[in-house]
Amino acid sequence: MSQSPRVKFKKDGGNGISVSDLVLAESEGRVGFRGLFENKFILGISLFSTLGGFLFGYDQGVVSNVLAIESFGVKFPAIYTNATLKGWFVSTLLLAACLGANVNGPVCDKIGRKVDIICNVVIFLLGSSLQAGATSPVYLFAGRAVAGLAIGSLTHVVPMYLAEMSNAKIRGSLVSLQQLAITFGILVSYWIAYGTSHIGGTRCAPDIPYTGALLNGRPTFDPYTDVPPGGCTGQTQASWRIPLAFQILPALCLGIGMLFMPYSPRWLVEQGREEEALEVLLRLRRKPADNRSVRIEFLKIRAEVRFAREVMNVAYPNAGPIRQIISKYLALISSWPKSKRIIIGCLTMMFQQFMGINALIYYAPTIFGQLGLDPNTTSLFATGVYGIVNMFATLPAIVLLDSLGRRPLLISGAAGCFTCLAIVGSLVTVYGKDWPAHAVAARTAIVFVFVYDVNFSYSWAPIGWVIPSEIFPLHLRSTGISITTSTTWLSNFVVGLVTPEMLDVGGMAYFIFAGFSLAALLSVLFFFPETKGRTLEETDAAFGDNVTDREREHMDGICQELGLPVQALLNA
Repeated sequence: MSQSPRVKFKKDGGNGISVSDLVLAESEGRVGFRGLFENKFILGISLFSTLGGFLFGYDQGVVSNVLAIESFGVKFPAIYTNATLKGWFVSTLLLAACLGANVNGPVCDKIGRKVDIICNVVIFLLGSSLQAGATSPVYLFAGRAVAGLAIGSLTHVVPMYLAEMSNAKIRGSLVSLQQLAITFGILVSYWIAYGTSHIGGTRCAPDIPYTGALLNGRPTFDPYTDVPPGGCTGQTQASWRIPLAFQILPALCLGIGMLFMPYSPRWLVEQGREEEALEVLLRLRRKPADNRSVRIEFLKIRAEVRFAREVMNVAYPNAGPIRQIISKYLALISSWPKSKRIIIGCLTMMFQQFMGINALIYYAPTIFGQLGLDPNTTSLFATGVYGIVNMFATLPAIVLLDSLGRRPLLISGAAGCFTCLAIVGSLVTVYGKDWPAHAVAARTAIVFVFVYDVNFSYSWAPIGWVIPSEIFPLHLRSTGISITTSTTWLSNFVVGLVTPEMLDVGGMAYFIFAGFSLAALLSVLFFFPETKGRTLEETDAAFGDNVTDREREHMDGICQELGLPVQALLNA
């Protein structure tokens, strides 16, 4: 263990750092979007790290268009035609991602955020290669499962890495870059798949008429009967293999680039590498060695780590490695304030999925086809436009998240989603059986699908990643985020599995998603605290997690020993 860095400041009342020093340090720097550009170094690191989110978004988006490509249907006709198999094709990755997020908690604590990202990139490369080169459903599903393990782990570790690299004033904006990267990945996947779907033409066999099931009064492609004996004469297999293979490129960039990224300073302190942690923190903040704000931030981290470690040692003395892992899960439900954190984190991630966004992302071409657009061309184009709206509607969150706060955006977003989904569900129920005869209703439904996308993208989409990354104390953060991330993947799995069959039952899917949007609205109104502007070490007060008198004395002693005012950690 390295020697603790000696931090010297002017004396004031016996403390190395005075309360006035603390106030001055906390007043430095701009809030939110403007603050992002004060430190281009950490902004660059964050943008690069969010390639993990890009991979998640790309895989989300590419699967929807691949499922609509006829040459894919010829290679895998059972998946193309069977709604249940189609749901499992989407959901295999999601179920594996749930497992990956759960397993990654203790692994990430052990090897660190940086090394964890690199290891999961290697796993993702294997999964992507299996999908792109699949010659049978076994390889295709195996590739989805392997890639899912990696994506689940990356969505767990990347927001945590970003939160631990940032400061309180820009944390919301910085972590919301993860969602911007996800939407950019979705956008890129839509347009790459749209472009490659024209390789050899948009149809498998242009000279053979369709004989499949009717959609809006027109027959659709049947991969069992609408294919000539030698296979497709038009569209080639490259139309779906190229978009599946493309994701290997950003994964390689992420893996290689992370070799040059810094470790999380908070993780370094947990490992006892305090001198290295201070050096990294100074480098991240671009400040000289005697800078007051960086030194105070460093001492806060040291005090919080030491306090948490000593409290855990008292609660679980002589615990071995396995017992230490289990004790962290037990600590998350040891009191109502800690249980409230895990409940809010899981609710946030559950609502993020059950409000319906990924149902639209996974099955967008199918949905737009059901709303009256041509399933081979126009619906794929509309899906690409949907990706553009999805990405640009995320930008307001980056600008407003740290100035307006989390709650106002969540409330307005949930209300907007509820309204739009209720309208679309009503239109589908009343007019969905004959869209050609009700063109205005069809166009109205499509418009409200896009308005829904806007409402979700500026609110629940980015904030769903922000809240779990900031509500847990450091010693429980990796464990807590692994649980909340696995919740989003489990919810995602359910949505991906049941949506194909729900879409066949009128407007039921839209009404169900509208109901969850209403539940999300009420939950935020009556249950969610505001965490804007609080440091990761100051969230206890937001959840009413008040320490006992003995713990307060213990914390006061640690702060005095480090030369830090107790107000630095006790935000009460």
